[in-house]
Amino acid sequence: MKVYVPHDASSLSLGADEVAEAFSRQDGVDVVRNGSRGLYWLEPMVEIETPQGRHAYGPVAAADAAAIIKQSVSHPLFLGPVEEIPALKIQNRLTFARCGVIEALSLDDYKSHGGFAGLEKALKLAPQQIVDAVKASGLRGRGGAAFPAGIKWQTVLTCVADKKYIVCNADEGDSGTFADRMIIEGDPFCLIEGMIIAGLAVGATQGYVYLRSEYPNARGILQQAIDTAYASHYLGSNLCGSGKGFDLEIRVGAGAYICGEETALLESLEGKRGMIRYKPPLPAIKGLFGRPTVVNNVITLTTVPFILANGAEAYSNHGAGKSRGTLTVQLAGNAKRPGLYELDFGIPLRKLLYDIGGGTATGRPIKAVQCGGPLGAYLHESQFDLPLTYEDLATEKAMVGHGGVVVFDDTVNMAEQARYAMEFCAVESCGKCTPCRVGSVRGEEVIKKIIRGENVAENRVLLEDLCETMIDGSLCAMGGMTPFPVLSALQFWPEDFGLAPARKAA
Repeated sequence: MKVYVPHDASSLSLGADEVAEAFSRQDGVDVVRNGSRGLYWLEPMVEIETPQGRHAYGPVAAADAAAIIKQSVSHPLFLGPVEEIPALKIQNRLTFARCGVIEALSLDDYKSHGGFAGLEKALKLAPQQIVDAVKASGLRGRGGAAFPAGIKWQTVLTCVADKKYIVCNADEGDSGTFADRMIIEGDPFCLIEGMIIAGLAVGATQGYVYLRSEYPNARGILQQAIDTAYASHYLGSNLCGSGKGFDLEIRVGAGAYICGEETALLESLEGKRGMIRYKPPLPAIKGLFGRPTVVNNVITLTTVPFILANGAEAYSNHGAGKSRGTLTVQLAGNAKRPGLYELDFGIPLRKLLYDIGGGTATGRPIKAVQCGGPLGAYLHESQFDLPLTYEDLATEKAMVGHGGVVVFDDTVNMAEQARYAMEFCAVESCGKCTPCRVGSVRGEEVIKKIIRGENVAENRVLLEDLCETMIDGSLCAMGGMTPFPVLSALQFWPEDFGLAPARKAA
């Protein structure tokens, strides 16, 4: 009997190792360590292989193992066939199709579920054909900026240089996000395949994964996958006997949020302090060590194998408007059913929060939602009907970002959230530009004065002027977007600042 127990960090924190050990002590049981399906309110979620397919149980504790084996479908934790779990049925899993399904570090399992099919096709194509496929798919960067991936690749391909690089930004630092970690821990060969295809597309022979230091479990899994890929000739000087080469290494960050910005990341990779670079030149033209460099997020690169294997149209057929494909929503905070949901772009935020997420874990009303990390605007209940697309959220100065959606109930104080936004910027600023370095410190001071009731009206005007300066004068999004959560909190929840509520339109 095969029993699947996830080994991702979130499941481990909930006792997955102890659960795996308990099942391994049962007669006739073969324990397989897979990634998480992303249904975190059910973790550790255990799956048992049966002639009728895999059956799920959760959340499972070590003490439940013997009874689950004995009682089978009559056990109280039985969830039914995995594919019939409502939270999985509603999804369109393209990038995460294998995550939670396969044994994460089994190359044979990866290949039997379509792994390396995209690479096999890419090896038969000219570089321009690979780039054209990514362009036609509509794939945009999933790290936050949402720049079209194919355009970036085209720029690097066009550049003439003695060396080019592929850099994967795995410095996943936004609040409420875990998609990068989840797919590295559950489907690491997919990232490797995506980076190799990117290298073939632009003529790069060296890749680096810049991984956040807080992900030691992901690092260990990815390193084992890289070692296996080298041993099986999917990495090295002769990829699959093609005569083409690609090498891949992991580099670990040092806990700086600013290194999620691509130019600060490149500075860090070069052994320097993580500070942003002036643009131009763009990294695609003059990036790592002054060479043309593709810098893409984990989810961007892990989506590429699907596009090459199934065709650009298979991906672009999903989504809405200019937001093509799927969005890996990471629902977190005060949510009843937190987790990762891969959904077509265009789903209304309200449907995600209530129909899928089940509202708040506390059962209280949702007061605010922050999309796209700590630099995203807070959304008010009146905005919950917004479709989750880049364009629709931008109309409200909100953003998709990396796909994080953090939920707050009506006990949250939005003035404190605004103060925290400025504090976060002050702590994480690289210090290169004055609006960000100084503006965030002054911003927190002014918000504290407003909270204390000191010259509230005058300090509000001062805060709004300061925010305008940061937006217009900062060199990167760190300072340029920090005002968005502050201004949205002021606009929709002035009473939390001790201000009179905004007048409603007649």
